[in-house]
Amino acid sequence: QVQLVESGGGSVPDGGSLRLSCVVSGYTGTSSENYCMGWFRQTPGQEREGVGTVYSGRSTFYADSVEGRFTMSQDSAKNTLYLQMNSLKSEDSGTYYCAARRRPCFYCGGPACPDTWYHYRGQGTQVTVSS
Repeated sequence: QVQLVESGGGSVPDGGSLRLSCVVSGYTGTSSENYCMGWFRQTPGQEREGVGTVYSGRSTFYADSVEGRFTMSQDSAKNTLYLQMNSLKSEDSGTYYCAARRRPCFYCGGPACPDTWYHYRGQGTQVTVSS
């Protein structure tokens, strides 16, 4: 049973930074070998939105709304996916979910894949940005 556990959410002022972590467990090998990874979020009053997707180490895409402010990275030894969020805005507030799709991964058609593209999802971590 593949499990994804997010952490690192919290409350920050407008312009602040947070780093979210997602630990993947329940499989053999490394998360990057077996899965494409990503993040999506649920913001108040909005549909779930893809934040970013990692197809491979050099194939990483972000939603236009976070491009240049958010950065994903992976630590294969720790089976952990990170989301570094800088210059946070109030509209970034919401619940952030880590997700994984078993390889092979076809291109989802957008810069950041929607939650329905993934096979596994975490429980989410809350991010609140106050203006």
